[in-house]
Amino acid sequence: MMGAMGERRPNRLIHETSPYLLQHAYNPVDWYPWGEEALERARREDKPLLVSIGYAACHWCHVMERESFEDPATAAIMNEHFVCVKVDREERPDLDAIYMDAVQAMTGGGGWPLTAFCTPDGRPFYAGTYFPPEDRHGLPAFRKILLAVAEAWRERRDEVLAQGERVLRVVGQGARLAAREEPGEEILREAFELLRGAFDRRFGGFGGAPKFPQPMTLGFLLRCHLRGMPDALEMLTQTLDRMAEGGIFDQVGGGFHRYAVDAAWHVPHFEKMLYDQAQLARLYARAWQVTGEARYRRVAQRTLDHVLRELRSPEGGFWSSLDADSEGEEGRFYVWPYEELVRVAGGGDLGRAVAACLGARPEGNWEGTNVLWRPVPVAAVAAELGRDPEELERAVEEAIGRLFRAREERVRPATDDKVLAGWNGLAISALAEAGRAFGEPRYVEAAVEAARFVLAELRGPDGRLARAWREGRRSGPGFADDHALLAEACLVLYETTFELRWFEEARRLADELLRLFHDEEGGGFFQTGADQERLVLRPKELMDNAVPSGNSAAADVLLRMALLTGEERYERAAAGALRAVAEGMRRAPTAFGHALQALDLWVGPAHEVAIVGDPAAPDTRALVEEVTVRRFLPNRVLAVAAPGDQAARRAVPLLAGRTTVDGRAAAYVCRRFVCELPVTEPEALAARLSA
Repeated sequence: MMGAMGERRPNRLIHETSPYLLQHAYNPVDWYPWGEEALERARREDKPLLVSIGYAACHWCHVMERESFEDPATAAIMNEHFVCVKVDREERPDLDAIYMDAVQAMTGGGGWPLTAFCTPDGRPFYAGTYFPPEDRHGLPAFRKILLAVAEAWRERRDEVLAQGERVLRVVGQGARLAAREEPGEEILREAFELLRGAFDRRFGGFGGAPKFPQPMTLGFLLRCHLRGMPDALEMLTQTLDRMAEGGIFDQVGGGFHRYAVDAAWHVPHFEKMLYDQAQLARLYARAWQVTGEARYRRVAQRTLDHVLRELRSPEGGFWSSLDADSEGEEGRFYVWPYEELVRVAGGGDLGRAVAACLGARPEGNWEGTNVLWRPVPVAAVAAELGRDPEELERAVEEAIGRLFRAREERVRPATDDKVLAGWNGLAISALAEAGRAFGEPRYVEAAVEAARFVLAELRGPDGRLARAWREGRRSGPGFADDHALLAEACLVLYETTFELRWFEEARRLADELLRLFHDEEGGGFFQTGADQERLVLRPKELMDNAVPSGNSAAADVLLRMALLTGEERYERAAAGALRAVAEGMRRAPTAFGHALQALDLWVGPAHEVAIVGDPAAPDTRALVEEVTVRRFLPNRVLAVAAPGDQAARRAVPLLAGRTTVDGRAAAYVCRRFVCELPVTEPEALAARLSA
C-alpha cells in the first residue's frame, strides 16, 4: 500500500508469521489474514470475499503477485469491490482443502495460486487458479474476472447465492462418505493391476508430463513386491533409477525437486519441499534394504544430507521449502551455462567429457542453459570418447564437488523457514529409520533433536499441538495429519532408541487424534479438530496428495498402536478410516498411496516383536538388527526393554510378562496377538520373521 508521499506501507500481513503472507505484506492490496476481522467486515459492508491461496515456494504464485497484486490499478479494483484474504495453504490446509475442492468442482482442475470468490460467510461461488493480467492462452484477464464477479454480486445476487449452495453441497460430499465395504486383499491386487496398466515402461512413474515422484504409490509397489505380485519390483526400481538419474534429482547438491515438467524426469519445477525429501529418502533407504543396491543408499544419504545442510533450523526443527526462483528467475541457482560447466568441471577435453556425462550440450538442453542429469551411463560416454570408464567416473565425482562449491557462491533461493508439525514428523521418521538401517548415528541424533524441538515449541501450555512455528511464535491449532505423522515419528524413534518417552508421546498424540478428529458416526477422520474454528463445512482430507492425508496417516499409526497395546479402540477407528476410502483405493490408487500401505498392514500378516535384554548388549543388538536392519518388514512393530525395566512393561503391553531366557536376550514373535515361543539366536528369529 502507498503512503502520502508515495512510500510503500505494509498491510495487515506484516504481523503474520508465514513467509508466504509476509511476501505480500507490501502489496497495494488491502490484504487480511483469514479470521473474524475479515469476515465481519465482509458482512458489514456486504462485500464478497476474495480468498487467494498459495505457498512460499510456488513459482506461479510469485508471477501472479508481480503481475496483479503489485499492480496499483488491479489492487484498487480488488480493494473497492472485495474483502481480500491471503492464505498460506501450508499453515491452513483446511481452508485450502475446501476451496481446492470448489475449484475442482467448478473447473475440473486445480492448483496454485488458487483464487476463490465467496459469500461473506465463506461459501465459494466462483473459483479458479492463475489469472493473467491480460487475456492469454484462453484465460481471461484478472481485472475482467474481478469486475464480472463484482457485477454479478450486485446485479444477480440470487444466482450467486444459489451457485454457492450448489458448490458447497458438492464439496461437502467428501466429508460424508459412507463405508460401503470391508476392504481386504482384493483391493490391494486390483489397485496394483491399475498401476501396472498406467505404468510408463520407458521412463518409470505413472502417466506423462508433468510427472510427480509419488513416493506413497511407489511405497505401495514395494509392499506389492513383498506380497509376490509380478513386475512390482521392476516397476519400482525402474522409477527410482530414472528419477535418480534425472534433473528432478539435484545432481550437484542432492535432494529432489517438486516434479518434472517432462515425462523423462529431466527438467524439474525447481522448488524443493521438505516432505518430498523425507518421503523419497525413506523410500530409497527401504529399496536398499530390499535389493541391497548401493545406489539407493547413496541417493537416500545425499537427500538426507541436503535436508540437514539446507533445511535444518538452528533450533533443530526443519524448515518447509526452498524456492524455485532466485534473482527473479526460475531455476537460476541450479542450471549451468555450458562454458561455465566445462571450466569448473576441469576445462578442456576432460571438462567436456564430464559435461557429456551430465547431459549438458553447448547449445544447452533447456532454454539455452543446462539442467544436469545422467541420461546415459558414464561407461557409454567413456566408450564413445575413448576414455577409461573408471577414471571418467572419478572425474565426474570430483567435478560434482567443485560444481557444488562454485554454486554455493551464487544467490540462493529463498527459504520458507516455518516449521510445520506434520512435515517435521515425516522428516523425523525418515532420519530415524535411515539412521537405524545405515548405522548412521548423526541421522538418529538429528531426528531426536527435531522431535524434542517440535514437542517443546509446537505445543501450547494446554498441551494442544500447533500447526506451525516461526521465530518463536506458534500458529493456530494443528490438524489431523500433524498429530498422526508426529505420532508415527515418535513410534519410529521408540523403535530406534527404545527410550520409553517416545512411545508415551506417540500414545498421547494417538489419543488426541481420537479425541479431536475421529468421526464416530461416519467413520474416518476430520481434518480439523472438534475445538477449532467452525468453517462453512468441516472438511475430511481423504485423498493422499503430496503428503499423506490425515485419514490415511491416522489409519496407519493407529493400527500400529493397536498391535503394541492390544487396545481395540485404536484398531476400530483405523478400520473405519480404511472403509471410508475403500472405493477410492480400488478405483484411483495413485490418490490413495498411503491408504493402500495402511490397508496392507491391516490385511497382514503383521508381526509383533518384543525383545527383552539390555539394549546396549551385543546379544540384544543382534536380535534387533534382524528386525530393523537386515530386512524391510513393513508390517511389524517392535518393543524392546531391559529385563528389569518395569516402567516399560507397564507402558507397553506387548512387553508384559516377557523375560530373558537363561540370562540371554530373547525375542518373542506374535501375529495378531497369537505368540510363539521365544528365541535367543538371530538365525532363529530370522526364520520366524520369514515364515
